[in-house]
Amino acid sequence: MNRLTNTVRPYAWGSTTAIPELLGTEPTGEPQAELWMGAHPGAPSRIDRGDGPVPLDAVIAADPAAELGDSTVKRFGPRLPFLFKVLAAGAPLSVQVHPDLAQAKAGFADEEARGVPADAPERNYKDANHKPEMIVALSPFDGLCGFRYPTEAADLLESLDVDALRPYADILRAHPEDQALREVLAAVLGAEPAAIAETVHAAAEAAARLADTPGTPYAADLAAYAKAARSFPGDRGLIAAMLLTYVRLQPGEALYLGAGVPHAYLDGLGVEIMANSDNVLRCGLTPKHIDVPELLRIVRFEAGDPGVLRPEAAPDGEEVYAAPIDEFRLSRYGLAPGADARLLGPGTPQILLCTSGRAQVRTAGDDGPGLTLSRGESAYVPAAERVELTGEGTVFRATVAA
Repeated sequence: MNRLTNTVRPYAWGSTTAIPELLGTEPTGEPQAELWMGAHPGAPSRIDRGDGPVPLDAVIAADPAAELGDSTVKRFGPRLPFLFKVLAAGAPLSVQVHPDLAQAKAGFADEEARGVPADAPERNYKDANHKPEMIVALSPFDGLCGFRYPTEAADLLESLDVDALRPYADILRAHPEDQALREVLAAVLGAEPAAIAETVHAAAEAAARLADTPGTPYAADLAAYAKAARSFPGDRGLIAAMLLTYVRLQPGEALYLGAGVPHAYLDGLGVEIMANSDNVLRCGLTPKHIDVPELLRIVRFEAGDPGVLRPEAAPDGEEVYAAPIDEFRLSRYGLAPGADARLLGPGTPQILLCTSGRAQVRTAGDDGPGLTLSRGESAYVPAAERVELTGEGTVFRATVAA
């Protein structure tokens, strides 16, 4: 096993304090959005096995079978199939959606064939993989996940009492679910810029006013939209966001985001795990490129409950966040002094992240000191190694579904 040295990504929406507080470091005054743990080539973790720091993706590439295990390589190829992160949102991320595996393969092949540069702002598909993901809250965490039922979305828009929103509400009430949601999203994204900017401004003002009015329906939702509007004044994505379900996760609660589900993270600290992909199609709250036709092709226009997840108890004290995906499996352990060691592995690669207290990780049967992980520290465990976990606090375990 090896301690990980990880990269912090300074995206503009990041919190300036949450990740430094987790790591016990001084804030720099700049946003620190994501701490990446894994072997993604964009910012691979580094390990040192005695010859100096080496990127984890290079270590895996040198001997995939030993690092990942034969089963993982057979199923997903010679690379770590997941990316593990700490995510700290101080401002909203873009409203976005991810393709399924078939869509990603086709979209990537098409853009490659057309010669779209990999770093072009209009590029939708950075790779041929899908990007299902899960977020687990470490603090109260605000997000948007999936479409509201059309009549509920119409109620919310009408509550703002903005004349320009009434046609959208009428469409939501008049048509079947798929058609209604598709028509309204297409109309918002295709509206004339000056007109939609005026509508957004009026909607944002109304949301801010009503959020502070006692007894207002959707008060928490409107407060979240008003905050988003302050970060992206005039952005038509605010109206798109109002079609989505607002969710506040409490620490330990989670959301799973499958293909085609529109979503956005608004505020809070969490651990996130996803398939190893960069494929994102955006539909608002962003200055980045929005490919409306491709977006409308990928989005699943289905309303429903966002499905807040809570961990399920498994043998040996493990608490598992169930997800219908093979590329990753996320769980956590609550550690107590004097308790029996928890045995993890072998068979699949693992990343262990301590989010509170202090954990000791050692090779099973080895009396050596192993590794001590303090809050915010992480370790990589190759597939062949079986380890014991003891200590006091909380450790998240990211691995591959068996």
